[in-house]
Amino acid sequence: MTTTELIATLRLQSIPNIGSVTAKKLIAHCGSSSAIFEVNKEYLLKIDGIGSLKLKNLYDIVYLEAAQAEYDYIKKNDIEVLYFKDTHYPDYLKHAIDAPILLFKRGNIDLKGRKIISVVGTRKITSYGTGFCEKFISDIAPLNPVIVSGFAYGVDICIQKEAIKHGLQTIGCLAHGLNQMYPKAHNKYSSDVEKNGGFLTEFWSTSTPERENFLKRNRIIAGISEATIVIESAEKGGSLVTADIANSYNRDVFAVPGRAGDKYSIGCNNLIKQQKAHMLTSAADLVYLLDWETEQKEQQIIQKQLFVELNDIEQQIHTYLQAQGKQLLDTIAISCKLPIYKTSSSLLNMEMKGAIRPLPGKLFEAI
Repeated sequence: MTTTELIATLRLQSIPNIGSVTAKKLIAHCGSSSAIFEVNKEYLLKIDGIGSLKLKNLYDIVYLEAAQAEYDYIKKNDIEVLYFKDTHYPDYLKHAIDAPILLFKRGNIDLKGRKIISVVGTRKITSYGTGFCEKFISDIAPLNPVIVSGFAYGVDICIQKEAIKHGLQTIGCLAHGLNQMYPKAHNKYSSDVEKNGGFLTEFWSTSTPERENFLKRNRIIAGISEATIVIESAEKGGSLVTADIANSYNRDVFAVPGRAGDKYSIGCNNLIKQQKAHMLTSAADLVYLLDWETEQKEQQIIQKQLFVELNDIEQQIHTYLQAQGKQLLDTIAISCKLPIYKTSSSLLNMEMKGAIRPLPGKLFEAI
């Protein structure tokens, strides 16, 4: 992108009432950002959905001056700019209609041809959530996915630290410019993130971490990956907003179940109950439902978590299903010489452990 075109796009991005959707519409009709400022206003008003209110500040010189100042900051600090039409703009994000026209990048991010998952959750992570983060990353690491989160307290920083620990690329999506770090307490992790991935934001150096910025940031987290995972959430929270956005983009959403009544499992349990998310009990669930599996790599993940955790009855059922393939509940109970109630409860426990998966038609299958 030329200097003139970048400044024009920055100018367009900064104008009030012109969001990403409107900006893309104007670019599509005029051919480029710079062309928008060269045509007359009457032409722009003929575009469907473009009214005088949206164009009110279009020619205000203040936004041109601001764009030139931000361009100087970008160049001085070697920040890479990703334009939504460029090949190096994140592929999944291109399919989100309201994705930013510009993203600002710092670090060693490489998303081409990569498996990408976003992980979000409460800022008040419990020991249950921490344990799940550690186990999940340990088990998914052989597939070398990119882990995206918001670099915030709680689940975000926990999952990103685990990703770094296992040598995975991780990306922090920020709700402010690249000239600062929020929360400040996480500044000590920023260099490790940049070495193992980096940071992305749509916000300028003049932006501060305002509440509405975090909500806007969530659509990038949801849109940049093929799936979003929620690990612990209260009944309301930003991670549930991210899950809703991911659903609106037709992306897979996963939620980690918890005990009924646990404050920071209510949000996840509700997502599952309302069929807004797949239940996620292990890395193997994600691998299977996203069709990432090859037999060899899936086995590497599964072997770490099966058998040791199964009691005698569960092991008996698992061995039977491995030998016989998909079977009905009644057939399993009869063949294993177990009462129906004990077979049913054992199958539920095995599903929670990731040892079996339920199938349509009341069938069950060993993993």
